[in-house]
Amino acid sequence: MSLPSTVEAITIPKTGGLEVLEKTTIPFPKVNPGDIVIKVEYCGVNFIDTYYRQGLYKYQSFPAIIGKETAGTIVALPTDESVLSNETFKKQGYKVGGKVASDYLGTHATYISVPWKCVYPVPDSISTEVAAAALLQGLTAVSFFEEAYKVKKGDTILVHTVAGGLGLLFAQLGRKIGATVIGTTSSPAKAAIAKENGADHVILYPVEDTVQRVLELTNGEGVDAVFDGVGKDTFANNFKLIKRKGTIVSVGNASGSVDPVSLLKLVEKNTKLLRPTMSNYVYTPEEAAYYGKVLFELVGKQELKIQIFKEYPFTAEGAKQAQSDLTERGGKTVGKLLIKV
Repeated sequence: MSLPSTVEAITIPKTGGLEVLEKTTIPFPKVNPGDIVIKVEYCGVNFIDTYYRQGLYKYQSFPAIIGKETAGTIVALPTDESVLSNETFKKQGYKVGGKVASDYLGTHATYISVPWKCVYPVPDSISTEVAAAALLQGLTAVSFFEEAYKVKKGDTILVHTVAGGLGLLFAQLGRKIGATVIGTTSSPAKAAIAKENGADHVILYPVEDTVQRVLELTNGEGVDAVFDGVGKDTFANNFKLIKRKGTIVSVGNASGSVDPVSLLKLVEKNTKLLRPTMSNYVYTPEEAAYYGKVLFELVGKQELKIQIFKEYPFTAEGAKQAQSDLTERGGKTVGKLLIKV
């Protein structure tokens, strides 16, 4: 098919508040020989989008396209012969018209050109809507439970904001593995959803003392691992509720960046502390292919159920509302937010 000369995209001219989000017409992206070109159908909305928009993470130039999670169909394959002959590439089964999801910065646009290793084949049984909702949080959940802290049957773990999109996946995976999952959330309604998705105990952080409740639930020992996507507001207390030789995994910064911590803080309980990023667990084509296969097999078998909270229009106002809803801690969102292109 012939490709258009321009695309529509959600962009920002500079870092700032929600007001900098715009919908603009820009030239069709440069297509490199190792790229797959995708006609986008859905965009996933994630906290990382807000980090880039605010300037916590840095764009190299402006105007910049927001977003890094999409799903759609392939309209063009790589032309690089070394890519086409690569064994991992061939095993992925890419084809024009095939459904895929992608993880690549600056891709909330009608068409995108993405390095092939960042493109994940989507089985016929899974819609592009579900694929867009599953990709980033799903890859994070399966890789963090495997590599940041290897969750095992019999473990007790704490998941902050357990009713969010990522938190629900952590809870489901924890239940599948046989771990006891303790979660924190803001309301009884969210607590009920978290329990439906695998949380054994849910702490309402606005009215309960999280440290006290965790220690009560664990007979004073604390948890084997903490997965904390909140950041600044919860980080310090993690050291009070972690078990001796436990692992704290700082997943994100929803309430702001964590305060600096002395290495000597780890001595108190021989605590392990990580601040990993999913992209470094799916760095090589082989790693990406492995975790993509694991994720979509779990989704296809309904062993990971993807909950979509709402779809927003592909407009500046839609993007603003989606990011506003996402970042309202204690707010109404449960599960994944999408923009329908």
